[in-house]
Amino acid sequence: MRRSRRRLTVLAVSAWMALSTGIAAADPAFPPNFPPDQNQLPQLPTEPQIYDLLPIPAPDQDPWYDDPADLASYQPGQIVRSREVQTRVLGIPFPVHTEQLLFRSNDVHDNPIVTATTVVVPGIPWQGSARPVLSFQEAIDSTDSACNPSHTLQTGTMKESALVIYWLAQGFAINVPDFDGKFNTFNTYAEGKMVLDSLRAMKNDPTLGLTDSGVALYGYSGGGSGSIRAAELRASYAPDVRLLGTTIGGTPGDLAAVARYAIQPEPGLTGISNFTMWLGFASLAREYPDIFDPADLLTAAGQQIVEDIQSRCYATIALTGAYRPISAYFQPGKSLESAPGVLQVLQDNSLGKYIPDTPILWWHGLWDELIPPSVVLPTVQTYWERGADLRFYTVPIPEHIVNAVTGWPPAVAWTSAVLRGLAPGPKFKADFQPLPPGFPGS
Repeated sequence: MRRSRRRLTVLAVSAWMALSTGIAAADPAFPPNFPPDQNQLPQLPTEPQIYDLLPIPAPDQDPWYDDPADLASYQPGQIVRSREVQTRVLGIPFPVHTEQLLFRSNDVHDNPIVTATTVVVPGIPWQGSARPVLSFQEAIDSTDSACNPSHTLQTGTMKESALVIYWLAQGFAINVPDFDGKFNTFNTYAEGKMVLDSLRAMKNDPTLGLTDSGVALYGYSGGGSGSIRAAELRASYAPDVRLLGTTIGGTPGDLAAVARYAIQPEPGLTGISNFTMWLGFASLAREYPDIFDPADLLTAAGQQIVEDIQSRCYATIALTGAYRPISAYFQPGKSLESAPGVLQVLQDNSLGKYIPDTPILWWHGLWDELIPPSVVLPTVQTYWERGADLRFYTVPIPEHIVNAVTGWPPAVAWTSAVLRGLAPGPKFKADFQPLPPGFPGS
């Protein structure tokens, strides 16, 4: 019996190694010779390499996502093309009507771009008004278009897909935009533009019956980034979008402050935060190539890491960049502080540039290894002082992923209420801060 088990184990390991070899051939030169106190993971296969094995083509292989020849002639939110697809939740086909819209939007420099949104309408009848819409901004946090929800909702690999069921079960429609665009930029005001233009596109499709719908926005972490930037930009960029409220959590306010935190070695669990700066650098280099230039700022080893994470989803980016402070890979005399234009870009894209004119529910953990409250609370204070219709509370439970769960039930309850026309409730600011200043992750 024991010998049979051993033989089965050997066969299983051999099969796994054969499959892994088929997915990604390891680069013998990667990783470089890292210092012994840094991340020692070998090069990992990328999620897109795995998605390539699925029968649904990735966006960069699917001509449906191609730009139209006359893109500049389209208006923001104008539909380029549409199609009906199958939504899968955790790999299982879900019985809902799902339409995808490719639409024109603008990047952070106001250049025309196209990106996609997925609109999901349940078969539950809605009476008395236009069916309300919950716009769900997933924490995409990736560098490859195969990680965008227009693809992962079809393949059943969208990591937050199960969360939308609780809004669908109430009869609300769901809008899920690729708000980082097909080139996957990250933490810029372009995210807000793409969220708002996705809602315009949804309104512009008469077959969906959502032209007069009220909308609420939801997002946690990177999803909160797109949601709150859309709320900030609504009045000036898309006043035609009827926004009823926005709920977010775990979202950085001051990008310069979070960069200073994430580029340095951090003790214990907070060292995971190092990956966010690698992701931010790789992403911002696409929008600001002359400022976030790996060849100018980083050593050869650092450039190799940036190159490696150019086409990954959040999971392997996190594993690659955790406990690997980017400050150890700057060329001599170089830093984010001294590099021309870097701090200006971070400041220009930090929250608070505009104040939303619609209600907000915002939560954050009292301790967060990725986004410490110290990079959030000053922005919350700015919102409060400038008259935002704000409800903010600090959850008395630590850790970034844990607080994605603790804040989600109140978010569902609050957005469901405002979508049904109920009052958003009184303003409050309950920023409980029990940890001493300077405590890692505080």
